[in-house]
Amino acid sequence: MTMMDLPPSLISTLPGEYYTDSGLFALEQERVFEAMWFCVARAAELAKPGQFRTYQVGRESVLVSRSRDGSIKAFLNICRHRGAKLCTEESGEVKRAFQCPYHAWTYGLDGKLIAAPNLTSMPDIDRAGYGLIDVHVREWLGYVWVCLADTPPSFEEDVTGAVVARLGDVESIENYGIEGLRLGRRITYDVKANWKLIIENFMECYHCATIHPELTEVLPEFADGYAAQYYVGHGAEFGEDVQGFTVDGSEGLDRIPGVAEDQDRRYYAITVNPQVFINLVPDHVIFHRMYPLAHDRTIVECDWLYLPHVVESGKDVSRSVELFHRVNQQDFDACERTQPGMSSRAYTKGGVLVPSEHHIGAFHTWLREKLDTRAVD
Repeated sequence: MTMMDLPPSLISTLPGEYYTDSGLFALEQERVFEAMWFCVARAAELAKPGQFRTYQVGRESVLVSRSRDGSIKAFLNICRHRGAKLCTEESGEVKRAFQCPYHAWTYGLDGKLIAAPNLTSMPDIDRAGYGLIDVHVREWLGYVWVCLADTPPSFEEDVTGAVVARLGDVESIENYGIEGLRLGRRITYDVKANWKLIIENFMECYHCATIHPELTEVLPEFADGYAAQYYVGHGAEFGEDVQGFTVDGSEGLDRIPGVAEDQDRRYYAITVNPQVFINLVPDHVIFHRMYPLAHDRTIVECDWLYLPHVVESGKDVSRSVELFHRVNQQDFDACERTQPGMSSRAYTKGGVLVPSEHHIGAFHTWLREKLDTRAVD
């Protein structure tokens, strides 16, 4: 049987080469990660002028920092002199300027070239023109989003639009006041799998009854295989005896005040292509960002966000963290088990999606359109 002969219950996935071909991954870096809005820092981690963080966005290192005027700035993390990496640390703080460790070219927090050895003997150098290369920046939900494209796509269509498409309106996510929450825990995972396997896994729950015993105890409907993302506006309801979104179903922490009555005791999951997952529950928000580094390696940074007084008072958040930490480990283990199969001759033309996974087909169509590759039969 070929993929052309599939029964109506099944639709085909992407072929295996989409998960193993380094050339296709390079195309994804160019046309997806370097062309779209890409979420990086939690804005609160750049509280003071001079605080900075660096991120890998596609093939570029990006420097994100707080400027003296209080705004967030982002630049390519490359010295304009000879191309050395400007900031070699993942995070840090400078007092007044960024200085290249190679030849000491020095840039203000606004990116302008302000000093260099013998610069006064080169009066013809345009200090603004030889400043750092700007990267487009937006702040939303308390996070910094950057875009490397010369002309960025519409943030409202691509980012807020993805939330509206999932929840039905933007107010539903604004109820959680995510920008005002505090970071309670961060866990970084190094996943030896293609980024698309992680997205596909997050989008479906056909696997939930098999590998997520703790999650299906809290969200019994997940045992039936239909993920929250299958229905627009749907939130999976907590089990009758479940008190909170915790590893043992015990009571959670203080409920976020803005959460509506019809959002209480429900879990919502949102995918914002190409690298963000947002999970909403009444007392906290779980925010994932993926950093695809190779066709078979993806760093995932996961934040657990709570009301400020919960974090400041030192309340124990471990039971709520442990639930989704286990879910993450279970999911990423499954993705790592799947990655080797992508290069098997059995997967040359891909696999199949059952009805509760058919919405993943829309993700595959979206990606093909981004890469401008023809659909494979």
